[in-house]
Amino acid sequence: MSTSGSIPGSGRQLGVLLAIFDFPMLNVGLREVIDAEPDMRVLGEASSREAMREEVLASGADVVVTECLPYDHSGCTSFQMIEAIRAAKPGIRILAVECRCSSEQFSLAIKAGADGFLTREAQVSDFVTAIRSISRGQTYVSPSIVTRMVNTYVLKTPGGTLEDPYETLSEREREVMLLAAVGHTNREIARTLHLAEQTVHNYRANVMEKLGFHDRVELLKYAIRRGLIDVADL
Repeated sequence: MSTSGSIPGSGRQLGVLLAIFDFPMLNVGLREVIDAEPDMRVLGEASSREAMREEVLASGADVVVTECLPYDHSGCTSFQMIEAIRAAKPGIRILAVECRCSSEQFSLAIKAGADGFLTREAQVSDFVTAIRSISRGQTYVSPSIVTRMVNTYVLKTPGGTLEDPYETLSEREREVMLLAAVGHTNREIARTLHLAEQTVHNYRANVMEKLGFHDRVELLKYAIRRGLIDVADL
């Protein structure tokens, strides 16, 4: 298989749009890496999250490289942005880059519509390989993520059965999960469970990451499927 990242049959370079806002210096490094390759070039840098949709459409890019951040007070803005990019231009390829030290974000990014995911430890060669791979319609994740996925989802637990993600939740995380699923805010959950709001935020983020969800609707559907919530009670 050819290692070229140019558009098959067209002879033109792959166009890349950089969309990393919290770490602008990363854009500088990525531009140097991408422009050094003969089969790809940076078309520009998105100016803001708010203008992302219009800039994706106007850029003519084949690939968007965007940041993947942990949950914060505003929720999962990174994943909402990935969804917005995918909705604006379904055929574009999206590479998400983990920009802060956090627990696993890759499953949420892929669910949101990303075609690839790189960890903070990615090397220059990883970026180039990832862009070429996803341009060919493949999914690319960092090798360390693949190892983690094998250990978590493929290898069996000592008891001989695959680990159920729900069983990894603590009792407090399960309490927070149920309240969040039916629409309670972090502040309301904090009052109900007599916890600090930031503590609830942390529990909620852990739940979403462990279960692999990125919004409340998915959480609610999951709770109903498992019989944790009765639809009649909603």
